[in-house]
Amino acid sequence: MMRCELVPVLAAALGASLLIGCAQEDAAPAGSAQEQAPPAPAAEPAALEPLVPADRDGKVALGLEHDSASALYQTLIERAGGGTPLTSGDMPDWTGLWARVGRPFYDPEQEFTELTTARLVPETLAELERRRELSAQGIEYDPISDCSPPGFPRWLAIPFLREHIVTPGQTWMTSETVNNMRRIYTDGRDHTSEEDAYPLWYGDSIGFWDGHTLVIHTSQIRENIFHRNDPRHSDQIEVVEVWNKVDDEMILADVWAYDPVALLEPWYVQQTYLQVPNPDGTLRITYWHCAENPNNVVIQTEEGSSQFGDFTFD
Repeated sequence: MMRCELVPVLAAALGASLLIGCAQEDAAPAGSAQEQAPPAPAAEPAALEPLVPADRDGKVALGLEHDSASALYQTLIERAGGGTPLTSGDMPDWTGLWARVGRPFYDPEQEFTELTTARLVPETLAELERRRELSAQGIEYDPISDCSPPGFPRWLAIPFLREHIVTPGQTWMTSETVNNMRRIYTDGRDHTSEEDAYPLWYGDSIGFWDGHTLVIHTSQIRENIFHRNDPRHSDQIEVVEVWNKVDDEMILADVWAYDPVALLEPWYVQQTYLQVPNPDGTLRITYWHCAENPNNVVIQTEEGSSQFGDFTFD
């Protein structure tokens, strides 16, 4: 016989009792009450909370749950357990050339019949309505007509080629439109100190990795427009982005823009970037120098439209 003391230890979690203090005299007969039952399967571990919801409505709601971009960014850091720094042996492959796809608005979901999908304060809404009326009359001056930087967050929606350079401590996001580049610091540093901060064309961007998902918070952004024929934003705007390479040919970026001056609520959009086929490597990003092209001699007329200067070719 076997004389044992059965002590239930963490039975609910482990599905079994811990067998201790056994002194074997002889084997218990099969089928006897002393025969130990097979252990129950271990409970499945609780599923981790996803970084962001999968559906658009859930992502919109996530933005509305937070009163600032900083608060949303902090929530994402907490959900990611502080993040997982990249190493040289474990980095996402974002090589190649990419191009943004979607309608020519900051929100690719926007219909051409819509003024905007953003909820704007009355003054910003009135300014956008006036610009759209003038644009319909052919009176429009795009801030990049004189080859000024597109700025951020407009950078997210501009056309032409893009390239991403991922390293453990920084990610560089480049676009050939006016040779612009964003640096996202993922080495643990904070934003520039308040004493040294001032509005920048592309803001100041810090971020962290959750696996191969890149999360970015950008502040210190110059006042500008979200995109051509889109609303203006103030220099109080801050933006959170969550970037994922979903397959070999597509990168998605979930974006939440917060601007207490221009927006009544956070503006959520999703941007899509597809890889541009380049099998022989002949397609390259070239330097964009406006002065080399006489078509880019642009002035702003008194009525507010772009006027291109006369030019001839030798």
